[in-house]
Amino acid sequence: MRDGSALLHTMAFPPIDRRGVATLQVNLGYRCNQSCVHCHVAAGPSRTEAMSDETIDLVLAVLERRDIATLDVTGGAPELHPQFRRLVRGARARGVGVMDRCNLTILEEPGHEDLADFLAGERVEIVASLPCYLEDNVDRQRGRGVFAASIAALRRLNALGYGRGDGLVLNLVFNPQGATLPPPQHGLERDYRRMLGDRHGIAFDRLFVLANMPIQRFGAVLARHGRLAPYLDLLRAAHRDDNLSTVMCRDLVSVDWRGFLYDCDFNQMLDLPLARRAGAAPPDGRAHLRDLLDDGFQNHPIRVAGHCYGCTAGQGSSCGGALEPTGAAVAAVAAE
Repeated sequence: MRDGSALLHTMAFPPIDRRGVATLQVNLGYRCNQSCVHCHVAAGPSRTEAMSDETIDLVLAVLERRDIATLDVTGGAPELHPQFRRLVRGARARGVGVMDRCNLTILEEPGHEDLADFLAGERVEIVASLPCYLEDNVDRQRGRGVFAASIAALRRLNALGYGRGDGLVLNLVFNPQGATLPPPQHGLERDYRRMLGDRHGIAFDRLFVLANMPIQRFGAVLARHGRLAPYLDLLRAAHRDDNLSTVMCRDLVSVDWRGFLYDCDFNQMLDLPLARRAGAAPPDGRAHLRDLLDDGFQNHPIRVAGHCYGCTAGQGSSCGGALEPTGAAVAAVAAE
């Protein structure tokens, strides 16, 4: 796939180091029941990559050894992995908080009818993709019928107590439709609450606004239409140095389905592995989960390239949404 990744490596980005590992983000594989245009992992129904049982055991061992607070489970649709539930139960038994990056429609797939009940029973935090509150926009980006299935899944989660302020956390995720910066998070969250609440009776906790990363499937679309360089220029022009202190890679390590370590999920997709030792040169120095048993990788330099501007542009973007609210958003929150 011609995704223009070579261009990313020609762009300088400010150096940053890791503080530690508070979150272990684990990609269980690339199989998914959807094939979204913006997907930075190019997931889909035909993908077969999946984490082995032995590597899942190693994830659990690392969680316990390093006293990691949060397991962030992603894919593909991570719930399609046959060991998904064992991993969740194992993490929760060790007192680890679990986040499931869920596409919602998986909850409506045959054979997964009890999945929502399982997630509620284990008190898993759900981070659910819903790129718009309008049916046409969602179906255009993710496929026909996805919006209706997503609304049905959200109603199922609400009925279980998710998004009601009782401790079962349901956060939604917005991505722009194309090569633009996302709108301010707070204002869009207010629109989501009004539209989903008034039209569908849906409640949720937070809306995370994420920038589209110019890699993999989305990067290939941009490159094919000659829009990759302009989009990278847009991200770089909107860079804010004060976002560097709160980017997710400062306190997170990403694990691919083989068990190799990366500074973030985006570096994983660009095959920019985390080095076993500071200054070591991959692939010989490529770090694995086994290394995390004995090394927390504190103060290690983070590998950066042009795509990193997607996290520091404007209000900032991370797996937890905007990095900092704008001044206007702070004022709006104070007024409510």
